[in-house]
Amino acid sequence: MNKLIGVRYFSNSMVLNAIKSVTVVGGGLMGNGIAQVAAQAGQNVTIVDLNPDILAKSTKSIENNLKRVAKKTYKDDVAKAESFVKDCLERVKVSTKVEDGVNVDLIIEAIVEKLDVKQELFNKLDKLAPEHTILATNTSSISINEIGAGINRKDRYGGLHFFNPVPVMRLLEVIKGDHISEETYQAMMEWGKSIGKTCITCKDTPGFVVNRLLGPYSAEALRMYERGDASAKDIDTAMKLGAGFPMGPLELADFTGLDNKKAILAVMLSKTGNPVFEPVALVDRLVSEGKYGRKSGEGIYKYEQNKNN
Repeated sequence: MNKLIGVRYFSNSMVLNAIKSVTVVGGGLMGNGIAQVAAQAGQNVTIVDLNPDILAKSTKSIENNLKRVAKKTYKDDVAKAESFVKDCLERVKVSTKVEDGVNVDLIIEAIVEKLDVKQELFNKLDKLAPEHTILATNTSSISINEIGAGINRKDRYGGLHFFNPVPVMRLLEVIKGDHISEETYQAMMEWGKSIGKTCITCKDTPGFVVNRLLGPYSAEALRMYERGDASAKDIDTAMKLGAGFPMGPLELADFTGLDNKKAILAVMLSKTGNPVFEPVALVDRLVSEGKYGRKSGEGIYKYEQNKNN
């Protein structure tokens, strides 16, 4: 018997009911972005993070982002704008305990990009969550098969790789592990569409599609800047105006986090052996100095910190 919640069979056709409740483990920039788009789509969301300060910052960021969406959507209709924000926020709950977020249809992990930490979390979630719950990782580069190696529900587990900023970026990579069921895959695809994303599918290959292609491009841009071939601004301007990219490679590295960039390069080098993914000394130095990019106020560029986010 199929165990997936919301799956009904009529003749030989399968009908998937929409995922209605979601938990996001990890209240950082990526986590609160995922929570926001799910809440906007009418779904109940729980954000779990061990740090209450991060949860407070996360909810404040979601509120500010929703107000911007409301202002753009409803323009001068203040009542509708306020109602939109209020309704969305009422769907978002927070907790410092994983146990408070397991009774849902879908759990998405969005924590630190470290294999052992992710494995520990998924092994715990596998034991705590109801049998029907789908588990998904938002990893940007680590093998999802390795992350989920210790869980029993491998048929109800896969990857949902979002891109920053989640409310703006339209792409969602749906990653198929070796043991994912067709029902789970279809449920993940339908859920991605329900929150307004364009979904593509990729097998569990290093870096999936985007980071496999973006990694060498970003690394070479960082090395150009490190060598002094061109200024950071000119490198970014070149790719925006010469290649039509909405953001330059160094701006993007700062936006996604140089600490994340360092981690991704390490994983990609270990999995592919391609020297283009070798460490970039500039990135290593900046990360060691706590200069991660936008989130820390300085990276390749310096930023004014927004106290409201």
